[in-house]
Amino acid sequence: MSNLEVIISAAQDKKAKGIVALDMKGIDGAICDRFVICNADSTTHVDAISGEIEDKLIEINGEKPLRVEGRENSYWIVMDYGDVMVHIFLTEAREYYRLEDLWGDVPVTKYESYE
Repeated sequence: MSNLEVIISAAQDKKAKGIVALDMKGIDGAICDRFVICNADSTTHVDAISGEIEDKLIEINGEKPLRVEGRENSYWIVMDYGDVMVHIFLTEAREYYRLEDLWGDVPVTKYESYE
């Protein structure tokens, strides 16, 4: 499975909300191929999604994140897997930062998620 597929599956397993992937390949200077964005209603849930993604990528693809930021408060966790950056937000933080709107012209894939 690709990193993207594992990430989406793990987020779905932990009932992440609003799962989308932004295709960043057409953006000059993009630091990755895809941004995956999702959210949850509690910091505990944000942390659980992050942990599931990390565990599944290690188990299935042998991949550890290059870097993880935000676990100290679980308000917005960013996981860097080189080709994919994962952004897991607390719901109100996602609504505030509106990260998807920064790249409104890139292709977006929406995935089945818990609502």
